Amino acid sequence: MAGGRGTRIASLNDSIPKPLFEICGKPVLEHEILSLKEQGLKDFIITVGYMHEKIIDYFGDGKRWNVNIEYFIEDKPLGNAGAIFKIKDKLKSDFLLINADSLFNIDINRFLTFHNQKNGLATIFTHPNSHPFDSGLVITDDNNCVLKWLSKEDERPTWYKNRVNAGIHILSPKLFDKTIDKEKIDLDRDILKPLCNSGKLFAYDSPEYVRDMGTPERFQNVCDDFSKGIVQKHNLLKKQKAIFLDRDGTINKYKGFIRNIDDFELIDGVSDAIRLINASEYLSIVITNQPVIARGEVSLEELNEIHNKMETLLGNDGAYIDKIYFCPHHPDKGFEGERIEYKIDCDCRKPKPGLLIKASQEYNIDLSQSWMIGDSDIDIIAGKRAGCKTIYIGSKPLDIECDYKTDSLLSAVKIIMESK
Repeated sequence: MAGGRGTRIASLNDSIPKPLFEICGKPVLEHEILSLKEQGLKDFIITVGYMHEKIIDYFGDGKRWNVNIEYFIEDKPLGNAGAIFKIKDKLKSDFLLINADSLFNIDINRFLTFHNQKNGLATIFTHPNSHPFDSGLVITDDNNCVLKWLSKEDERPTWYKNRVNAGIHILSPKLFDKTIDKEKIDLDRDILKPLCNSGKLFAYDSPEYVRDMGTPERFQNVCDDFSKGIVQKHNLLKKQKAIFLDRDGTINKYKGFIRNIDDFELIDGVSDAIRLINASEYLSIVITNQPVIARGEVSLEELNEIHNKMETLLGNDGAYIDKIYFCPHHPDKGFEGERIEYKIDCDCRKPKPGLLIKASQEYNIDLSQSWMIGDSDIDIIAGKRAGCKTIYIGSKPLDIECDYKTDSLLSAVKIIMESK
């Protein structure tokens, strides 16, 4: 979809359409096409409108890149889905739909596999970002089925998971068999949001690089990320690096195990630290023991809400967590109200490294190039058993060696950034 005007970014250059804005010497749309071509996609239809002649002149029929490009020219604005109805006869099978003005580098086949497994009509690519408070918020169930899709203008929960629509979709042509009696058709409002809670719309959540460049500031950030190699490195086809973070005493103030959401408070400087991770080549992943589940002191729903509070507070500060892993188990029995199904000697409870290993499998992480940061010996042991480098936060003596000791998450992350 390359038909928009790009009014916010036009202050940088109003003589070209946004898809032709250059990032390190190539238009953003060319970066998109090359990324997709490398993964086997070669047939493109570009819907164009504003300054369409310049886009067509630059890309032509695509033979220069060994791909096939067709165009649909909007003589008048049709909304971001209107053109799809005009070309629906060309869409014989599920297809990828992307915005031509955002930079991404993702494992498309992984995305497609997820879509096929869910057998829905549509899958949207979601991810955490640094401004969830003004982004479209996607709420799903445990099966990644979309229950609600809140626009930035909609009322939202007090605490929410930082999961926002990234503007990349896999869609079935069946979605466009209907008749919509409107001149301008909006993809989200008219096509996708009505599928919420139907079992036919799913969210594929990934930490891979997808960034819009709709404002001058965001465009500059994207250019900086590309020049640093961050864009290319976050594709899950490539080995990832992660900074694994303990939760209690590392991210939030230690008050024992959190049973009441009101007791959850971020430690000063934590948002600054996680923003540094977000701006780097590392993923930010939380690894936490939560035996309060096994003890029956906190429900899974209540723990989820506590984590939503963490994500909301971080998001308000422009920081985000890529993934949260928690162990709900506890091996010792005898607690009043305990949940027997969680009373097991598991492989995921730190100091065992099970959760770090699980993360490495799900996100193709090189544990030898990753770090574990925590405020207890069990964090350090888990990190070492997984093959990570380790940093201990605190002043108490440790019975095990770690790579570094320091007094805060912010200083720990700075040590990592300076040691590269």
